Amino acid sequence: MKSMKNEWGRKMTIEIEKEIDKMPDQFDFDWEAVIKEVILAAIDYEECPYEAEVSVTITNEEGIHQINKEFRDIDRSTDVLSFPMVNYEEPGNFDHVEDDEMECFNPETGELVLGDIVLCVEKILEQAENYNHSVKRELAFLTAHSMFHLFGYDHMEDDERIVMEKRQSDLLEQLGISR
Repeated sequence: MKSMKNEWGRKMTIEIEKEIDKMPDQFDFDWEAVIKEVILAAIDYEECPYEAEVSVTITNEEGIHQINKEFRDIDRSTDVLSFPMVNYEEPGNFDHVEDDEMECFNPETGELVLGDIVLCVEKILEQAENYNHSVKRELAFLTAHSMFHLFGYDHMEDDERIVMEKRQSDLLEQLGISR
């Protein structure tokens, strides 16, 4: 586990696990730093008042397909999966998490466990090409997208989608990561 600090000096644990032997050549940048930067920026953007932890898994299409089938009963691969650990009454509202202290906080560290992110390298490459932007931008976008799911946002209804897309766009713009 790697402990970092956000802009307010609060500790954040970001664990990154790679389930593939080697990252593709197109990941010729510090991809771990990009993931961490986006996670920390999202936590700051949402003004999370707690020290927090996030787990990220980098896998391939076969791996994410298996996870998608097992946990969502969807028999196909996807680009990113998000497994929030906090049940929000409304997206990004942390007022109630202390009421669920036993479920929301890591008893060893005291950190708020936001949840898990699973990213698929092949889908990142494919979508970067399809959307005509960099692999770094696609990785940052999918990480931001997943973080907003960890904060309780969704995109199933149009009004929810608009809010979530705006937050993702604002966050990436703040980081200077554009198409």
